[in-house]
Amino acid sequence: MFESALYQTTTTVVDTADMVLVVDPNWLPTEIARVVQYVYTIKGNRPLYLLFTHSDYDHIIAYHAFPGAKTIASASFVDNPHKAKEIEQIKAFDDKYYIQRNYAIEYPHIDIEIAKEEDYIAFENTRIRFWMAPGHNRDGLFALIEPLGIWIVGDYLSDIEFPFIYHSLSDYEETLEKAGNILSTSRPKVLVPGHGNACFEGSEMQNRLRVSSDYLQRLRLHIEGKTEFDEQWLWDQYHFPLGMKVMHEENIKIITKALNKR
Repeated sequence: MFESALYQTTTTVVDTADMVLVVDPNWLPTEIARVVQYVYTIKGNRPLYLLFTHSDYDHIIAYHAFPGAKTIASASFVDNPHKAKEIEQIKAFDDKYYIQRNYAIEYPHIDIEIAKEEDYIAFENTRIRFWMAPGHNRDGLFALIEPLGIWIVGDYLSDIEFPFIYHSLSDYEETLEKAGNILSTSRPKVLVPGHGNACFEGSEMQNRLRVSSDYLQRLRLHIEGKTEFDEQWLWDQYHFPLGMKVMHEENIKIITKALNKR
């Protein structure tokens, strides 16, 4: 796993007998160059795949750094109505920080669309099993690489970020429930989030799920006027309050809007 200096965003490289899989390559050109160098050092004659867990611009920013790779994402990723917005965010970021890249910026063309629950890609010795994971945004995807037990969760179950709800509270809650079922039935050996540290203990995976669910429940009760939200509890769980406070406030707005529609 590679970790960017920006938002501790992760790029995962999975090396099996059948293939090399790169997940969400990001952020800065020098960081991406290290990933590219590593991937092509180990690849040999095996096929190369790129998996995008969701369409947020930081997770698709290095799409063209791996020419010839077969791409994987959810069908909702392919149907994303905001493709142009994601590309504009990449260009705005690069312009703001005077960043030049040696590859084109483009929304990913997807070769393999994942359209249903527990869909999978099978190789001789490896299988990648998928679940839809909307809530953070509309087109999220969980992936479990078997038999290694590596569970790729995108922007969920992070040890440094509480739930960021860009799309739907109810979908987010259902995705966390699905995550609990995956933990119980598939018992992954490694959990890799989109931001922060990988996790190797089942008890820690369960704890991350519990804290994420607790956060959403506390917000619900607060917005419904039943309790006050204890912000100190939140910052005891997660660092970087000065940077993340705005995301907490955005969550309150989104959940308030969702609950008022009921």
